[in-house]
Order: sequence, then structure tokens, then C-alpha cells
Amino acid sequence: MRKCIISGLIAACLIAFIAAGCSKGSGAKPAQAGDITVVFVPKVTGNAFFEAANQGAQAYAAKNGFKIRYDGSPEAAIDKQIDIINRAIEEKAAAICISALDAKALDPVLKKAMAAGIKVTTWDSDVSGDARQIMVSQGTPDQLGKMLVEMGAKGLSKRGLNLKGPVNYVWHYSQATVTDQNSWQAAGEAYIQATYPNWKNVEAKNYYSDQDPVKAIAVGEEILKAHPGIDLIICNDSTSLPGQAQAAKNLGFNAANLTITGFASPNAMRDFSKAGIIDRWGLWDCQVQGALGCYLAWQLAIGKQLRVGDRVDVPDIGTVELMPNTVLDPGAYTSPVSAVVLLPDRTEFTISNVDNYDF
Repeated sequence: MRKCIISGLIAACLIAFIAAGCSKGSGAKPAQAGDITVVFVPKVTGNAFFEAANQGAQAYAAKNGFKIRYDGSPEAAIDKQIDIINRAIEEKAAAICISALDAKALDPVLKKAMAAGIKVTTWDSDVSGDARQIMVSQGTPDQLGKMLVEMGAKGLSKRGLNLKGPVNYVWHYSQATVTDQNSWQAAGEAYIQATYPNWKNVEAKNYYSDQDPVKAIAVGEEILKAHPGIDLIICNDSTSLPGQAQAAKNLGFNAANLTITGFASPNAMRDFSKAGIIDRWGLWDCQVQGALGCYLAWQLAIGKQLRVGDRVDVPDIGTVELMPNTVLDPGAYTSPVSAVVLLPDRTEFTISNVDNYDF
């Protein structure tokens, strides 16, 4: 009798175990690496820089076995980005890669996403180091600030202006709250004071056009009317630069009597270059930047442990190093799991090389 009871219990346990196994097998399977989608968020859609980054990221993801959903708004508004992040949380997204419109305003919702298990990377423009895991940066503020100023200096020299003499200049970019552009402006100002002490910023509060193409033209015309003797306009924003160039064209200025420079894609500025409105401008490979930001988000989502000091072999891109956040800001948040990756190269465009690029 006792043997029968024991045998019956063993049989019951076996049946329960088999049933549990069958139930598990018939349910939802854990996401495979190729099934993971990275939510890729630009500052604004419709802008040549961000659309090119999306094209590069989509092609890269398709080649390397993961998916990207490009999710942005045609309006460069913080609340739109917050809505997109909240939607990703509700949908239980695996990863987010975002170019932030504000250095701090997105921190709470991105921390909420991380608490929900979503991996977060940034690219182009950062948030606080404790609100994301990796930032893919186009360069340090010192590198980019100097580049902006020296591109302007080359244009001024080409016009025959003495760089040691007085030069009147202003900055025109998107917003006072955007991390990347403000850090470049601050570094550029410091470089000017050290290298060209006789230059004069005729509007210390700067000009902002909110990454709005129509407003960029209007603000550009405002600058030219308010400062008839302006020598140099630095546009460290991919919307303000074409807008400023169009404003100059509208009011009869060209590269012979006004130097405009900044950051924008070659495609956005090609016609202005060929029309003689702008002499030179620059950028980095935003297609690689977008692809790299999404790839690292995907790697985190599939369980890779990426820490400061690691070197990562990235297919088709090369080896990148995860550096401490202090490479961008000496006072930045530090953690072994909060890092920065720097793009290796930046490019200056002129009429002689612009047709070598298509983005």
C-alpha cells in the first residue's frame, strides 16, 4: 500500500513537471537578439542631419541583425520627446537611443525607463550621466568649439580681414538648454578670448531659432538688420546654418562680404556653397553616429555588460573605447556603467569637396 502511494506521488509530480514544461513551451519565448527593436529618437524629424542619421542607422541595423523604430516629432519640443519615451515604456521597449532637446528635462522620464528595464543611450546631445548608460558624442566641447571658430577664421582670412584686428561676430543656434550646442559655444568663446582677444561678440545673449527652419530664416534676417557691420555668424546647429544662409541670400549678402559657418550636412548646404553664400562649414558622419548609438543600445538590450574602460569591436565601424563622462565635462556624473564614446573624425566642407559626400 505504501509503495503504491509513493508511486502515485512520483507519477503526479512527473505529470505536473511535464505539464509545466509544455505550458512554458507553448507561451511567449524570450526575445531573441534579432527581434529586439531600438527606439531611435531625433530632436526633430524632417531635418537633413537627423534624417541622414536615421538612414544610416536603419541600413546598419538591417545588415547587423536588429531593428530600429525611428520615432520623432516635426516639432522640436521637450514634451514631444517625453511622450515618445513614455510610449516606449508602455510598450515595454527594449532600448532607446535619443538625441535630447534638453540637458535635464528628460532625466526623470529616462530614469523611469531605465527602472523599467529599458536600456538607454544618447547620441548627438546628452542628458545627465545617471539618466542613460552610454553617450555617443561627436567630439569634446574643446574640439568642436575650436573647429567652429577656426572655420570662421579661414573664411575671414579669405576675405582679407586681419584676424588680429576687431571682428564682430554672433552665435546663432537652436536653444539655450541644448547640451551639445551650448558646450561648443562656451568652448568656442573661451578659444576666441585666448586666441583672438580683439574679436567682439556683439550679442552676448546669442540668437536662438528653436530648430525651426522658418524661424531660422527670420532670426537670420534679424541678425543682419540689427548688426549691419557684422563680420562673422557662427551657427552651431544644423537648422540655423541653412536658415542663416538663406537669410543672407535674401538680403543680398554672400561669402565675399559676410562669413557664415557652422555645422550642417553637406546636402543641406551644397546649393548655398555653389551660389557663393558660404565658404566652408563642417560636420561629422551622422550616419555612423546614429548607427553606433543604436548598436550599443542593442548590445545592452541583449545582455552585454559594457563598462568604462572597455573597448568594443563594432562591425563595419571599428573599435571604440568607453570613456568616463568627464571627457565631456570635468564635473560630470561618474559611474562604471555610465560612459561616453567619441567619434574619431570630423570634416570641413567647401565647394571643392562637397560633391564627394551625400548625406
